[in-house]
Amino acid sequence: MPKNEFMCDCNMVHEEIVSDTVSKMPSMYMMNCVADFFKIMGDSTRCRLLFALLQNEMCVCDLANALSMTKSSISHQLSKLKEAGIVKSRKSGKTVYYSLDDSHIAEIFEVGLQHVKHKI
Repeated sequence: MPKNEFMCDCNMVHEEIVSDTVSKMPSMYMMNCVADFFKIMGDSTRCRLLFALLQNEMCVCDLANALSMTKSSISHQLSKLKEAGIVKSRKSGKTVYYSLDDSHIAEIFEVGLQHVKHKI
């Protein structure tokens, strides 16, 4: 039977390392929130929306035109992103403009793009 390269053959627990790691581990609630955040980000349509909003604040009509999608589809995705705190909106007259909620979202998205470009 071939050895599993990911299996540790030692029988020694490095208690200081384990203790240090456990003491820094976020709560299960926090980890679930992080996982939910990445689930929302993990959709190609929403990634396209985020890229567009990384460039400019835009209304639904602009986004629909830029992404060749219906306004209804754009609105549906924006509501999910807004609910997750990833985008925000502001109203100017009858027009609602969307943008990324904060600089963290831009940084996360840009790092993701850089990582993919580096791997390609």
